[in-house]
Amino acid sequence: MAFKLKGPNTLGIVCVLLAVMFFSASDMLIKWLGGTYPLHEIIFVRAFVALCIIAGLFVPLEGGYRNLLTKRMPLHILRGCSVIIANMAFFTGVASLPIADATAIFFVAPLFITALSVPFLGEKVGFRRWAAVSVGLMGVIIIIRPGTDAFKWAALAPILAALAYATMQITARRLGVTEKASVMAFYIQLTFLCFCTLAGLTVGDGRLAEGLEDPSLLALLRAWRMPSTDDLLVMLGVGALSACGAYLISQGYRSVEATIAAPFEYIAMPMAVMWGVVVFGELPDKVAIGGILLIVASGLYSFWRENIRGTPVSAKAQIIKGR
Repeated sequence: MAFKLKGPNTLGIVCVLLAVMFFSASDMLIKWLGGTYPLHEIIFVRAFVALCIIAGLFVPLEGGYRNLLTKRMPLHILRGCSVIIANMAFFTGVASLPIADATAIFFVAPLFITALSVPFLGEKVGFRRWAAVSVGLMGVIIIIRPGTDAFKWAALAPILAALAYATMQITARRLGVTEKASVMAFYIQLTFLCFCTLAGLTVGDGRLAEGLEDPSLLALLRAWRMPSTDDLLVMLGVGALSACGAYLISQGYRSVEATIAAPFEYIAMPMAVMWGVVVFGELPDKVAIGGILLIVASGLYSFWRENIRGTPVSAKAQIIKGR
């Protein structure tokens, strides 16, 4: 489908690009903080800041607080729980994996959306798109290398994250018809806040982390601690990035067709590689690069097929995690 970069197209693409940049920077900062603080403490601060920004700025801009009186609370809760699983699983994997590898594995989410659209939405998926799904999963296998010394159990976490995210998009797609972007973002952050509070009260004393050495388990179970001033500022920055990214990604998809906007989300992949090299000294090896290229190619092919067929399925849902 040909399109001209003007009007809504330009606005939508710029919003998506900015959102991906914000989310990518947030991922990097969470991985950096994750070596010292438990994941649910970081996410608690992030959700609190994001909730304040969304409630104080974006909700009033989109009609006011009366929009929060939704009649679709069960779907909001289901969507929030799915995003929690996706978020926690992704960052658990990031604690042990190079950020580029974890990001690439998570990018099978649109392929899972394609697969789940058959039983849950009754969509018809042709041979070519099933082939794209298979190629993407092959890329994941290449990256995680099961059965070899390079395999890490943490590599399964981004797969769970992608599946949870795909499930969330399939089951909650109807929300976008009646709910404002700010309302959807508000309830996501509220769900995060409730979950992280519960996690802090139950495992926040760190007793389950005693004797553990695995970075992923430590990221989940280490004790809450008072952050230093510098680290607290970083956490507050993560919250601001999350709030702005969530709003921009929703606005982007409201301004331009999903099949046009979604491929621009793949800018997250080179950004993840950049963060890995510059911040963490992680450079993907040749095997991992091959797997990354397969996943990206299969995802882009799926978007292209849906574009030319005029029946978008997986591209209809943004593929960046519901931060």
